[in-house]
Amino acid sequence: MNTLLKPLEDAVLLLGWVARAAVLALVLLVAANVLLRYMFSWSPVGLQEMEWHLVSPIALLGMAYAVHHRADVRVDFLYDRFGPGARAAIDVLSGLLTLAVGAAIAWLAVPYVMQAYDIGEGSPDPGGLPWRYLLKAFIPLGFSLLAVQGLRDTLAALATLLAGAPALPHDSLEVRT
Repeated sequence: MNTLLKPLEDAVLLLGWVARAAVLALVLLVAANVLLRYMFSWSPVGLQEMEWHLVSPIALLGMAYAVHHRADVRVDFLYDRFGPGARAAIDVLSGLLTLAVGAAIAWLAVPYVMQAYDIGEGSPDPGGLPWRYLLKAFIPLGFSLLAVQGLRDTLAALATLLAGAPALPHDSLEVRT
């Protein structure tokens, strides 16, 4: 089971680091834009657009990373009262739901991205950024990554449920069989 779970986890962690790097880039870009605006009275549209373009990888790649590290919202006061078997069953169900929602949204977003690509969509503003389809491509990518995280969680919870072992921490890939 570990040979299947490890690549899934690695993909989520790698793209999570991309989201973290985008946060740093966003902070630096905002600081640069403020300095340019107030020190040189210059505010390029492309740099301003790049600020909100960076929000896409942060949110869309970061959501699977957040779920992996359990930074998502759960009802822990109820979950903590259940035994290991019930927790694993809940984790299987929530993993399957995460997988289904992520896969469905990723699937539905592909035509949206392709339409933007086909028309060569860019910024409507003069001096704005071209290739808006690259930005929109984070939608299916991010939700596919969320589906991968749902699959990883489902497999880990199934292994725990079938083995009858206590629930494993989500940062551990050691599955008891």
